[in-house]
Amino acid sequence: MQQAQTQDVMEKIVSLCKRRGFVFQSSEIYGGLAATWDYGPLGAELKRNLKEVWWRSNVYERDDIDGLDAAILMHPMTWMASGHVSNFEDTLVDCKGCKKRFKVENITGKKCPECGGELTEPRQFNMMLKTHLGPIEDATSLTYMRPETAQGIFVNFQNVVNSMRRKVPFGVAQMGKSFRNEVTTKSFTFRSREFEQMEIEFFVKPGTDEDWYRKWVEERYGWYIKYGIRKENLRKREHEKTELAHYAKACTDIEYNFPFGWSELEGIANRTDFDLKQHMQLSGKDLVFFDEVTKERYIPYVIEPSGGIDRSILAFLADAYREEEVKGEKRVSLAFHKRLAPLKVAVLPLLRNRPEIVELAKNITNGLRKEMKVMYDDTASIGRLYRRQDEVGTPYCVTVDVDSLADKKVTVRDRDTMLQDRIDIANIKEYLIEKLA
Repeated sequence: MQQAQTQDVMEKIVSLCKRRGFVFQSSEIYGGLAATWDYGPLGAELKRNLKEVWWRSNVYERDDIDGLDAAILMHPMTWMASGHVSNFEDTLVDCKGCKKRFKVENITGKKCPECGGELTEPRQFNMMLKTHLGPIEDATSLTYMRPETAQGIFVNFQNVVNSMRRKVPFGVAQMGKSFRNEVTTKSFTFRSREFEQMEIEFFVKPGTDEDWYRKWVEERYGWYIKYGIRKENLRKREHEKTELAHYAKACTDIEYNFPFGWSELEGIANRTDFDLKQHMQLSGKDLVFFDEVTKERYIPYVIEPSGGIDRSILAFLADAYREEEVKGEKRVSLAFHKRLAPLKVAVLPLLRNRPEIVELAKNITNGLRKEMKVMYDDTASIGRLYRRQDEVGTPYCVTVDVDSLADKKVTVRDRDTMLQDRIDIANIKEYLIEKLA
């Protein structure tokens, strides 16, 4: 019963995303491209807002982190040093009947778990997407679409230290696209082949790494709660030694209780000095840090908080989704944190056939545009307009009515409480800015 209910919620979220312009299937008019997604008008705003609050929290509000925007294409030796060329593989089998593909570790027995058909022999698949640089496609032109953003930070370690005069401990933050030739691509946008990451590589002195690791686990866990994820839907899961990545000393996943079950939202790993040592060895460049105060030379350890923007958007959507009955009708709303909401305010004329009301409503809309993302809508009755804005998570609706022409006031409705305030038009901008702060 519980599984059916959660599946129902997931289907409702997917439907809402398509209907209200959050997420579309990529290349849909051609039948779609599996595991790739386009963010519609409201989805693009939600993604932009999420990236802005993450960047503000980790770069603007701290004095020990700088930003970086490294290229997607990197020298192929980067992926030799990182271990992706030798370790980034899955062992897979195909069903000869239904043609579906499965990871070997997810198979029990010798038959297809879907149709009972015969399986092929296991084969190795590399999860990196390949491309070629230059006009001739041969072994010398082969490179890869990056499978993670982290390596762009590691190869720029000395550049950041020298240009920004950084002392350990310090971090580098980056957001950007990564690509993985994923085999198991399901659960909507949770796992896709083109995705966007938000990562920090925080460089620390060896011996202090365990304290910093614990600090970053708590820091990142608290960030999701700050921006609206309910605490009961989050948990921290520390990896067993047997499941750690080849570079990791320790790792903790922040997991979210998605409609399809508990799954990783963000991972915080102690990567030790693995990456810098590897790049030193293969490049021949010196990446040792020299502490001018203590006169020590060492290779820093790295604490890495690494989250997926697409997974975070899915989690914030799922957590914000609400259904309730109001006056005998179902009300659907997205209770986004105000900083994340795609639209901040909707301005709604009560009567669209009264030119003076429409003109006043449009003037108010135009007066708010420079301060916030605002929408004007007169395409339905006021009740239906409220429901539309509830469903896309707009925190406030401003209604212009007949009385507004005389008393120079408008009605402001709160999304979450549905309570209304009557506010002077002259004060409406300041009122909303304060509410949205």
